[in-house]
Amino acid sequence: MAQSKLPGWVNAGLIPALNLLTAFLVSGLVILAMGQDPVKAFGYLVYGAFGYGEAIGYTLYYATNFIFTGLAVAVAFHCYLFNIGGEGQAYLGGLGIGLVCLYLGDLPFWAVLPLTVLGGALFGAAWAAIPAYLQAKRGSHIVITTIMFNFIGSSVMTFLLVDWLKRPGSQLPETSPFPESAWMPKLHELAGTFGIKMAHSPANLALIIALLCCVGVWLFIWHTRWGYEIRAVGRNPEAAVYSGISPARAIMFSMLLSGALAGLMGVNELMGEQHRVIINFTNGCGFVGIAIALMGRNHPAGIVLASLLMGALFQGGAELAFEMPAITRDMIWTIQGFVILFTGALEHLYRPQLERIFLRREATA
Repeated sequence: MAQSKLPGWVNAGLIPALNLLTAFLVSGLVILAMGQDPVKAFGYLVYGAFGYGEAIGYTLYYATNFIFTGLAVAVAFHCYLFNIGGEGQAYLGGLGIGLVCLYLGDLPFWAVLPLTVLGGALFGAAWAAIPAYLQAKRGSHIVITTIMFNFIGSSVMTFLLVDWLKRPGSQLPETSPFPESAWMPKLHELAGTFGIKMAHSPANLALIIALLCCVGVWLFIWHTRWGYEIRAVGRNPEAAVYSGISPARAIMFSMLLSGALAGLMGVNELMGEQHRVIINFTNGCGFVGIAIALMGRNHPAGIVLASLLMGALFQGGAELAFEMPAITRDMIWTIQGFVILFTGALEHLYRPQLERIFLRREATA
């Protein structure tokens, strides 16, 4: 049955809610099988994510990383490209951000910020450019090349941080600290300038940048000619060629934009929290972005909600593992896996039953 048979509120609200509820029910059964109280466990999970100001700040901080990488995957997927190289693109984007902060960080923050955004976007786009070219011009599969470039990017960054950019006199694979003028203002600091009290947390101005990127992606994909070309190539390349659209150009453009968005992750992680470039600072966020785009249906609004959910699981999971030591970090990953499974891969689990219900109601009306 066609998806259009269901009302919009069912597609956008009821089905994701049922899938999420199923994921938590299955997770609860696993926790119960471990001899633990699932109600108590989920209580700690929710409290750890939203129960106090600092927890909310950490949830927003993690969600910011996921918004950038989720948008990156979604933009490429609209051109029917499965870019799983967000990890490497974010890593190299962090290099661009770090170089700007290290060598131009003494400038005023209002001058440093646009330069770091530009540096992160350019380095991320550059790392996506070669796989994009190989797909567009040589027919290489984007999945294979972006996987390879994740490993190449990791090796390049390890070499640079160990041999070239390492802080003098230190054995740690990290750069010197950024000048304070290159530190991203925290949200509680910004709120304090307006007389608003907020709990201290790593959440910073990068969240606003991420939300602006969501608006920009929405406008670009659905309200510009270039976005239409990307979607046309993704839906039907042959028809796109017939209408005068170049698939190679669409592939290159979508992958460059995808890499640029992934490269901006370092604005939050490096400028907002670490204040230096460290090894493996991406911490798997590029791969989580794949799940975020899948759960968010490749739409910016859905990506924001999926990022908040995953950020809550990261932050709340830490609280849960602390309060209930029997539930280890592996179990937290299992809960996250169930959420991804039921809200992403099994998104149509309840659709046939709901369509029968609504079709029966229409027939009897």
